[in-house]
Amino acid sequence: MKYLITGLGNIGSEYNDTRHNIGFRILDAFAKASNIVFEDKRLAYRAEYHFKGRMLILVKPSTYMNRSGKSVNYWLQREKIPVENLLVIADDISLPFGTLRLRSKGGHAGHNGLINIIDTFGHQNFARLRFGIGNDFSKGQQIDYVLGWWSEHEEKLLPERIEKVIGLIKSFATAGIEMTMNLFNNK
Repeated sequence: MKYLITGLGNIGSEYNDTRHNIGFRILDAFAKASNIVFEDKRLAYRAEYHFKGRMLILVKPSTYMNRSGKSVNYWLQREKIPVENLLVIADDISLPFGTLRLRSKGGHAGHNGLINIIDTFGHQNFARLRFGIGNDFSKGQQIDYVLGWWSEHEEKLLPERIEKVIGLIKSFATAGIEMTMNLFNNK
């Protein structure tokens, strides 16, 4: 059984440690902990992880955030993965820092990567994990905040939160979305 785990972010070193790139950062941590390596493939950086009889295809789109749908759709089709086995990881300013919110479907909440995936698919019926980045910014400063770096305090807390997400990803592939939502949401 195959699963496509997509972390959203922007390519380029200037975006590496920004809040908007939490999807990339989570998949990088997953790869490091699992001793797997991303390869530059068509429309994405791709890695493969085998776990309890499942194959997890980890994908970091190289299309920039606003064009993520093209990459996600390509890899779903290429790997012949049903949309029910897709998990998209994105940042969310409406959630407090470190809050995890897993849903089996839903809207985009203004997130450009999710907007593009929904537009590409023509529906909202795919699992997404929203990683709360908080909203500690002044009016008109949203873009600077989202594309800004984590605070020193947040950086100290990120490894523990990222470790939880790695457990969530494995649970999604082995226990399913419903049980994983019960185990990880609001924790």
